[in-house]
Amino acid sequence: MASIKSSERINIEAPRYDQSTYSGRAKHFFITTNPLNVFATGSQLERARQLIQQYRNGQEPSGLTVNELWRAKNLYDSAFHPDTGEKMFILGRMSAQVPMNMFITGCMMTFYKTTPAVVFWQWFNQSFNAVVNYSNRSGDSPISTQRLGVSYVAATAGAMGTALGLNHLVKSMPPLIGRYVPFVAVAAANCVNIPCMRSRELTHGITVFTEDGERVGQSTKAAQKAITQVVISRVVMASPGMMLPPLIMARLEKGSFLKKFPYMTAPVQIGIVGAFLIFATPMCCALFPQRSSIAVSSLESELREKLKERNITRVYYNKGL
Repeated sequence: MASIKSSERINIEAPRYDQSTYSGRAKHFFITTNPLNVFATGSQLERARQLIQQYRNGQEPSGLTVNELWRAKNLYDSAFHPDTGEKMFILGRMSAQVPMNMFITGCMMTFYKTTPAVVFWQWFNQSFNAVVNYSNRSGDSPISTQRLGVSYVAATAGAMGTALGLNHLVKSMPPLIGRYVPFVAVAAANCVNIPCMRSRELTHGITVFTEDGERVGQSTKAAQKAITQVVISRVVMASPGMMLPPLIMARLEKGSFLKKFPYMTAPVQIGIVGAFLIFATPMCCALFPQRSSIAVSSLESELREKLKERNITRVYYNKGL
């Protein structure tokens, strides 16, 4: 491929693919969540960081191609915080989402029958979520350690309470029903964790801006919509890997292989969950545009009147992940 011409600068601050379409957003997140990026070495990440910095300063090496630039940008985005530029803890990176979630989810769905196992794996899952939330905290409006702590405790208590309570209720039901308890617990935790973590946005609002990027105010209505979208994405993301494997495992466990090698139950379950998550994670992250919009008529009265005077009918906001 031909090298980049100085007169044809590429905007690497925006995703490569059109984010107004679902397919464009899905392509973007397939790249962002690529688990292979977890194996990038420190020197590879540093070379990618240097190349992106050189390009931003207009000092990139001659002969740099478009594909080389985007490969470096994808690797850079997989490991460095978008606001601070700091290298993130490896387990908090988006590229670690699939391998970590397949392991945790597979274990939650394998070891769900005893109270100690439920408590441990729900705690482990929420601890991992706390690492992800802290690693990906906003650089402009950082989440305080106290808020992260409250969210962590609330989500862990909610997940444990839901799982233990449902386990007690389903004892007299068919065994297959009990396999779905971890999914309900995870869904409940997401419904608690995300609003709690972003509670400041619910009270103070999030920034809304015009199509041209002009900041026009703060809106709690936009915050409510953004948080709802994220909760829906997270729950739907967990659904394929937690709703379908129980049916598959119920059938496999009747077969001769797992009866002969019962210790393979967890590895098989983890593999099945991973197969679903590889596709579900990026496809569900792409359900709603990162730069979402809301009608001015749905905003708070004061902000609505202010924008109507300027004949603005729709504003935009960053929904978060």
